[in-house]
Amino acid sequence: MRIGIDVRYLSHGLVGGVHTYIAHFVPALIEQAADHQVYLYADTKRAFELEQLPTHVTLRILPWHGPQSSIAHDLLMGRWMAEDRLDVAHFPANYGFGPAGARTVITLHDAINIMPLGEIIRGHAKRPRTMAMMTYLHFCSRAALRRADTLLTVSAHAGREIARHSGFDPRRIIAVPHAPTPDLRRIEDPAVLADVQRRFELPQQFVLADALKNPAALVHAWRRLSPELRKGRRMVFFSRRPDPPAIVLEAVAAGEALLLLRPSREDLIALYSMAEASVFPSWIEGFGIPVIEAMACGAPVIASDRGAIPEVAGGAALLADAEDYAALAGHIALVLGSQAEARRLCERGFARAAQFSWHSTAQQILASYQGTIRGYIQHST
Repeated sequence: MRIGIDVRYLSHGLVGGVHTYIAHFVPALIEQAADHQVYLYADTKRAFELEQLPTHVTLRILPWHGPQSSIAHDLLMGRWMAEDRLDVAHFPANYGFGPAGARTVITLHDAINIMPLGEIIRGHAKRPRTMAMMTYLHFCSRAALRRADTLLTVSAHAGREIARHSGFDPRRIIAVPHAPTPDLRRIEDPAVLADVQRRFELPQQFVLADALKNPAALVHAWRRLSPELRKGRRMVFFSRRPDPPAIVLEAVAAGEALLLLRPSREDLIALYSMAEASVFPSWIEGFGIPVIEAMACGAPVIASDRGAIPEVAGGAALLADAEDYAALAGHIALVLGSQAEARRLCERGFARAAQFSWHSTAQQILASYQGTIRGYIQHST
């Protein structure tokens, strides 16, 4: 096969879930595709992240002169791909338009971009640039789906939501999960843990949570715990934004919680490793990679039962509805009050996290390319 992949996320200095996905599946796929020709399409906005590409990989660097270049590349990428006579073109960042002679595979990570536009932009009226970007991504994603041969997504739940909002044939939607990054592991070194504890002034016992993922559920559940369980313990929230929901700041002011702004990756891994529990009561997740991240670091996981979380947790977490504070409090009390239960969840979490790997993800993506081509040949004959 002649495989083309839009990898501009690796030349834009980006962070986040889509970047993590592309940065890890592409090297793993290159390793497995030694019998194929692979073409990578990046641009000159930033230095390309991957080094020492093997001989079966060709890197195409497109000129970038400003934001207008990104739009031009979105719309004209197929012209550059056509010159390489691709069999399959993969766009792993939610949309893309391949050449006429190739089959097109798109990874649509969730249904957000294709939901009704009014729902997407609701609440952003005072942020015109955000509204403009969301509108652009919505129309591009919708147009790309009309031309795609296969859709990849991150979970069966996300696949169902995409089919519901788009009408895309569910038989051509393939769920291929993300995986924990290689740096995720349980830190046991007491010197490393003590350093993190000292720098953040952490208590000896705490539960960890993302301040942007329905933190009110944890705060309300926490306040239902007995005084004996809460004594000496705190909630520790981490946040990538300095303006978390007000209830987090209230809990901090009341001495119930700590707020850590933008902890480094290394520190977050240490926090997972030290936490008595990782609580993730998110309202909706297309996948829920923090669940697997916490498990890989040995934190017992308590999470909501919404979206793809039950599918990802695979029976290795305690689940409750995102707004059932009593049930959530019960799960927290069980983990904090029973070393045996905490140990059971830790062991099941390790086993569950080990079932996900970028090697397996890349293997499934490569198989999707082959299946897309076979399906096209069968259909055309």
